[in-house]
Amino acid sequence: MAELNPLSMKDWEIAEAAEKKMKTVFQLAEELGVEKYELQPYGHYTGKLDYARILERTKENPRGKYVEVTAITPTHLGEGKSTTTIGLIQGLGKMGQRALGTIRQPSSGPTFNLKGSAAGGGLSQCIPLSSFSLGLTGDIDAVTNAHNLAMVALTSRMQHEFNYNDEVLQKKNLKRLNIDPRNTTMNWAIDFCAQALREIIIGLGGKNNGLMMKSGFQISVSSEIMAILAITTSLADFRKRMGQIVVAYSKDGRPVTTADLEVDGAMTALTLNALCPNLLQTLEGQPVLVHTGPFANISIGQSSIIADLVGMGLADYVVTESGFGADIGFEKFWNIKCRHSGLTPSCSVIVATIRALKMHGGGPQVKPGKPLDKVYTEPAPAYVEKGLENLMAHVEIVKKSGITPVVCINHFYTDTKEEVALVKRAAEAAGAKVAVSKHWEKGGEGALELVEAVVEACQEKSGASFTFLYPEDLPVKEKILRIATEIYGADGVTFTPESEEKLAQVAADQELSGFDVCMAKTHLSLSHDPAAKGRPQGWKLPVKDVLIYRGAGLVVPVTGEIKLMPGTASDPSYRKIDVDLTTRRVTGLF
Repeated sequence: MAELNPLSMKDWEIAEAAEKKMKTVFQLAEELGVEKYELQPYGHYTGKLDYARILERTKENPRGKYVEVTAITPTHLGEGKSTTTIGLIQGLGKMGQRALGTIRQPSSGPTFNLKGSAAGGGLSQCIPLSSFSLGLTGDIDAVTNAHNLAMVALTSRMQHEFNYNDEVLQKKNLKRLNIDPRNTTMNWAIDFCAQALREIIIGLGGKNNGLMMKSGFQISVSSEIMAILAITTSLADFRKRMGQIVVAYSKDGRPVTTADLEVDGAMTALTLNALCPNLLQTLEGQPVLVHTGPFANISIGQSSIIADLVGMGLADYVVTESGFGADIGFEKFWNIKCRHSGLTPSCSVIVATIRALKMHGGGPQVKPGKPLDKVYTEPAPAYVEKGLENLMAHVEIVKKSGITPVVCINHFYTDTKEEVALVKRAAEAAGAKVAVSKHWEKGGEGALELVEAVVEACQEKSGASFTFLYPEDLPVKEKILRIATEIYGADGVTFTPESEEKLAQVAADQELSGFDVCMAKTHLSLSHDPAAKGRPQGWKLPVKDVLIYRGAGLVVPVTGEIKLMPGTASDPSYRKIDVDLTTRRVTGLF
């Protein structure tokens, strides 16, 4: 690692150099304790694990410590949450601990747009980088295809019911579902940020091309199928949930499911292999399970329960990452994922950077692709001190769950001792443990202070008072209010007539009343307004729509101007990605 210098090398150059010495997937699996027939190799350096066999074989094993990684409200650049996750795993390895990470597969949307692949950075990365970033073993493709197969089944059934009478339908062994074309609940899916596809008209060109109707696309990782993949615990559970997905409503208001369309079995077949977590490694050779997708702002944004359960039976420490800040990612980890998994975290790491704190303290905008203002590269302790209110909000969120927060100051080489000391004093005064970590620059060696704080937190009785924010039987509208006021700091919630109507439908349906709430909200603020930094005061959360995911068991309030299909910026990452014609290596990834 000594020859790798993140100050002079790009992430993809570091990954390329490290990959020349990485372990084969066979060696990695053997060291992890995975048996021969539990590994399905995809080439020499990646593979899938037969989770069902492993869970059965390790069910009596002692459980490892369970560590969650979240963050403060990030800038547009992100604050190194994935980098910290990898660095912590590497640091635990340096301390002689059997550590394993569970992280999410990057979506092609941010990989080819602005945010990059979420493989980490510097000397704390998940490799092989190209495989990780460019489709891996096809899980997101499988989700996309299953999602779109449901749309194919829906639109073709609508066309046939429109074109044929009941007698003809009966001969074709089709039951009339009487689908209302103005009340469909799904869009098509594609794994890119394609704003031009948000709203479209389909069925142009006559009746042989289907019904002309309004439709659209969402990014694949926001699909209900991805949420199901994240929270399922078995194939039987997955198959059941797949048939409960509602694709539309009939003209008399009855939900039309994938089971009604008889497409749920084929959708399960398409995603069968996607149930198996993917095995990769850190730059320093620790195992990483990569499973499910990102975007906690518009989806559940968690690595899978299956991957966590596999890890808990194989490792001393399982480090899992949640999307974005504690208001979104940790809240969903806490109240949705842990409720379904039955796992209790030992501690939660809150990643903070001096850069983000300065922004929350009134610093200039931080824009991808633009040079940082000198406020972010020179001492500015007044901005840090003012921005600490955002960190305090996230510390309080984690403490509400009853587990110990560990604030990780993800150290940049431009940070000063005075600025770091401000953060340390505030975090300790708020009841959190705190550590400075230089994993980006030094890998596992740079994360040892963080490791000590995490191990100490795990050795305490952290988690003994773990409790959910709301009981399962609390009315859904009250769950929304509790999240808005106790987690985001809102004064209340406002609902549009459309969202009120859907919530009334939820309240009237006993099956829906126990659903968890999975908020769709901007990740750039504690509020619904991405421009509101720090700790916004005196505002109400506007809920403009409510989505109902019967298969995943989720009610999804859509707040502010959040969209299920992000847009591509004017200077996206794909302009820098290429292939070296001599080595055939991918260049330009980050």
